Amino acid sequence: MRVAAVQLTSTADFDANLERADRLTRAAAADGARLVVLPEKWSALGSGDALLAGAQAIDGPAIAWARAAARELGIDLVAGSISERVAGEERLRNTSVHIGPDGDIQATYRKVHMFDVVVEGTVYHESEHEEPGEELVVSATADGVELGLSICYDVRFPELYRILAIRGARVFTVPAAFTVPTTRDHWEILLRARAIEDQAFVVAANQIGEHDSGPPALRSGGRSMIVDPWGIVLAHAPDRECHIVADLDLEAQARIRRELPALANRRASAYAWPAEVRA
Repeated sequence: MRVAAVQLTSTADFDANLERADRLTRAAAADGARLVVLPEKWSALGSGDALLAGAQAIDGPAIAWARAAARELGIDLVAGSISERVAGEERLRNTSVHIGPDGDIQATYRKVHMFDVVVEGTVYHESEHEEPGEELVVSATADGVELGLSICYDVRFPELYRILAIRGARVFTVPAAFTVPTTRDHWEILLRARAIEDQAFVVAANQIGEHDSGPPALRSGGRSMIVDPWGIVLAHAPDRECHIVADLDLEAQARIRRELPALANRRASAYAWPAEVRA
């Protein structure tokens, strides 16, 4: 199974973002990818005001393009994520949509974990503009390969990925806009850890470059990658807008899960959340 991750520099300019996404998605399909993953907030990325201005409903032009492209190219397309405007809700959702080769929406995942942190003195407060989701989502490609959907900051929460794996996910999709410092120090380690822990492939599509001049400037670190269930990096993006491809050996994955049965050897009866979890 050949997959691709698309690396973009999205801004508040939807038309420019759409041109980039369309061009690189078509290039990935031309390289034989049957599953293509776009980065987080590919349709509009910037300050809180830019996100609010660029937010769309699921039936808006961003997902309309994604559905048409998936149908035309005959691919499964995980359309990264968009800032979703939901009728009747004050705050936005950060929403990933999986679309099948028929152009139909197969699954919708709304990011569970809000990026409310301080990174090297810069404050990020996603929950100011976005409402977290509550549901973990496993979908499947047209060929029946199970996908565990996630977004960016989710990758720091291994329990989410373990549940997706237990529910049958063989491939994790991670559209992201990781900051430059966290890309530099944590990105690859986290992706490889999630792959090894759950013996799953990881297709991680990150944003790269400057999205908003700020202040403070909003920049992402790139290094999109595809990782196998043994933690080996199969493909690694250079520092520019591009796509990367890799072939996923599903038989090798089945052998790893059979010979080193970490998922099967879990002891659920021994696991219990503490009554109080201290940060």
